[in-house]
Amino acid sequence: MFSSKNKTEEKSNISAIPSPNAFNTLAVGTVIEGNVSSASDIRVDGSIFGNLTCDSKVIIGPSGIIEGNVTCASAHIEGKYKGKLTVGDVLNIRENAVVTGDIITQKLIVQAGASFNGSCIMKNK
Repeated sequence: MFSSKNKTEEKSNISAIPSPNAFNTLAVGTVIEGNVSSASDIRVDGSIFGNLTCDSKVIIGPSGIIEGNVTCASAHIEGKYKGKLTVGDVLNIRENAVVTGDIITQKLIVQAGASFNGSCIMKNK
């Protein structure tokens, strides 16, 4: 009547497809040391010391820090970033952002007051 086999079968049928409305948040005070991978948008208000791969949008909030390589579809930076940043579409560097490193993107927006030290390569699709 009750079998552990049925529970195992039910768990294996759970889909790993992300919801189109999914949104990941790394809160202030949270620190990750290591690589992070996300299929949906991610907002970083804490710190990541490692590489981040995101199939969608990366947002680094005003208190957010990322040190490592980031590859994503689009990015919006208000905090601090150091490393190599590869963006498939639009990179928006806001007025209080501090970005150090190399950027590869299709479109770049740098607002007055932002700090950007590094190189930038503009690529077409």
